[in-house]
Amino acid sequence: MKFYICPVCGNVVYLVEGNSHLLRCCGKEMVLLEANTKDASLEKHIPHCVIEDDKVRVTVGEVVHPMENDHYIGWIAMENDHIVTIVWLKPGDRPEAIFDYKKGSTIYAYCNKHGFWKTEI
Repeated sequence: MKFYICPVCGNVVYLVEGNSHLLRCCGKEMVLLEANTKDASLEKHIPHCVIEDDKVRVTVGEVVHPMENDHYIGWIAMENDHIVTIVWLKPGDRPEAIFDYKKGSTIYAYCNKHGFWKTEI
């Protein structure tokens, strides 16, 4: 799963198929987002997963991430078996999502200020 960010305006895109070197925004080549797994603010950004029967409840951060106008989680995604499911969020929402559980999934979250985060379940 590869996401790219514009180094000028911060637009983020998910490349479904094709050559990433053709991705451009604001006249610049877009840059591959590398998922963080460690940081000083780890407790607020790593997707925290709880498996409940056949579902997985994802909350961003063990200390719940703020969802303010200038600092928020924009989306949470789950990838498994070549399927990507994305839940879009906005300021004021709870930073959480519920997905169908599948062992071996990867959960991603994107903070508009602190970038791209992931955890494996």
